[in-house]
Amino acid sequence: MDLDAFRELLAPDGRRALAEAVDLVAAGAEPVAAVTTLRKAYSPALTSAALTQATLRRRAEAKFGADAAVMYFTPHGLEQATRAEVAAHRAGRVTGSGPAFGAAPRVLDVCCGIGGDLVALARAGCPVDAVDLDPLTAEVARANAAALGLPAPVRVRTADAAECDPSGYDLVFADPARRSARGRTFDPMAYSPAWPAVLELVARSRAACVKVAPGIPYEFIPDGAEAEWVSYKGEVKEAAIWAGTGCAGMEPGRRRATLLPSGATLTPNGAEAVAGPVGRYLYEPDGAAVRAHLVAEVAEIVKGHLLDPRIAYITGDHAVATEWAACYEITEVMPFSLKRLRAALRERDVGNVTIKKRGSAVDIERLRKDLRLSGANSAVVALTRIGDRPYALLCRTAGPC
Repeated sequence: MDLDAFRELLAPDGRRALAEAVDLVAAGAEPVAAVTTLRKAYSPALTSAALTQATLRRRAEAKFGADAAVMYFTPHGLEQATRAEVAAHRAGRVTGSGPAFGAAPRVLDVCCGIGGDLVALARAGCPVDAVDLDPLTAEVARANAAALGLPAPVRVRTADAAECDPSGYDLVFADPARRSARGRTFDPMAYSPAWPAVLELVARSRAACVKVAPGIPYEFIPDGAEAEWVSYKGEVKEAAIWAGTGCAGMEPGRRRATLLPSGATLTPNGAEAVAGPVGRYLYEPDGAAVRAHLVAEVAEIVKGHLLDPRIAYITGDHAVATEWAACYEITEVMPFSLKRLRAALRERDVGNVTIKKRGSAVDIERLRKDLRLSGANSAVVALTRIGDRPYALLCRTAGPC
């Protein structure tokens, strides 16, 4: 979809075409049938644009809920857009800063994409000036701001983030594109704009928040910044680098893990990660705590210790309910052997097995096929390494946890 086709979609005929396309997609119409139906009244370009938007809106419901029904998207824009709950959490940190920013902190949103974060910021009361290098993406963000009737003023324009002037703004929010010609990239130097340009913009800002991939190497986090990893319903979604002064709860150099939707936060408290013998329970820390190097703090919560000092599995003799870790009761520990593991599972009449691994080189899908299970019961198998030896831990979900 190009810019002209998208603008046509916003005109009266385009809105009618989109409404019909949404109904066809919701009814499960086959693509050829949907195209044939719309082509009776609309041009090929408008038909294609309408069906593309209808399909993207359907996919966007997982990230944007009811808002998706009136929003506009591009495929890449939807993929990189922040989930609404995560964006709301971040906006809450900005507006929760009180006198540091004033009643309504003014935000410059660079690399705004289709506008997921600017929507949350404006709903939290922040006036937002947003820019994106791609004219189509900027137009989509502008349309979303208009469609949602945001309470704070929003301006969107086409511009290069690296050339923006952050003076006059309380905070700069940056979401550099993490895609290259080859697809998604995990190298910050391949972001657009590249990492040095992002850091230069941050350095010129009073305060800044940069959204990055959760696997960002620690050496890319600037000195004095806070790094926050955010998990939503047990899945790590992203990390954010907070820099400058005034952001709610921000402490220079601190690591933070945040769980959504609860909003629980974990930060370093001096706990030390020690290893010890296998206990009655196995704890699998939430990925945000693992990424933030806060496994020792989780071990302290559950009164446990590590199975191995290099691996993020915790064990202990106490069943402790916590949202910071999944808990399993260990029923057997064995050195890893396909033959022995298969025999143990068949002895327990296991046909459905959940396989987890940390510190193991085993191919899970290949192992699942090789086990050839057909029983009536379920089990959890955790593959790991203790010292230099591979182990398999047979477990069941622990009720109290």
